[in-house]
Amino acid sequence: MKTYKLTAFEANGEKIADEAFQADDDAAAKKLAEKLLSEKNLLEKTHRCTSPSGKLLLFHS
Repeated sequence: MKTYKLTAFEANGEKIADEAFQADDDAAAKKLAEKLLSEKNLLEKTHRCTSPSGKLLLFHS
């Protein structure tokens, strides 16, 4: 399993979520990140999900 990073921000730049989570691969991580954002009602906030190598998997501004 690899460790991925999910971060979400308010419009003013304040960090409102900063979580690390485990997934088997990039596709699974993207799906899990979207689920976490949905559960926390953060899908419409600025957010990003990155892989352990720094690859941007998910981004919304």
